[in-house]
Amino acid sequence: MIRMVKVGVAVAVLAAGIAATPAMAQDSLKQDSMKQDSMKHDGMMHDEKAKTLYTGKFHGKVHPTEGRATVYQQADGKLLLRLTGFRTSNGPDVHVVLIAVKDASDNANSLKSSTERVELGKLKGNEGDQNYEIPAGTDLSKFTAVSIYCERFNANFGAAPLEKF
Repeated sequence: MIRMVKVGVAVAVLAAGIAATPAMAQDSLKQDSMKQDSMKHDGMMHDEKAKTLYTGKFHGKVHPTEGRATVYQQADGKLLLRLTGFRTSNGPDVHVVLIAVKDASDNANSLKSSTERVELGKLKGNEGDQNYEIPAGTDLSKFTAVSIYCERFNANFGAAPLEKF
């Protein structure tokens, strides 16, 4: 009798494992699909032909800031700024901007109201890879640095001078 119960339990466990396998495989497919959708939403797919135009490493100014900023031209001609390995401090009202200075190493020049800038949007997160669309017609030979800028405190958290790739 005990042996029959053990066999019954073993069969039930085996059946549950077999039934769960397709569900786990389906979850894995869903995650891959969601990851791909997220990459599409970020504006860049790995299989698209994107050309690297400019790149630069972040350095901190007011706050420790690190990572890489890279400008890509996508197959459709659109420009995209991608931050990779990015990390900075958290702050209120932080934005990503292109600025018309060689490097935002001094707040005096990079934060002047007369310094030309192109707003790319609010910082999506203080850690991790993220993408920002660059408006059509932006002259990248003029806007040669990326600044992580806190509007509330008029502070340059960090910057990445961009160089041709």
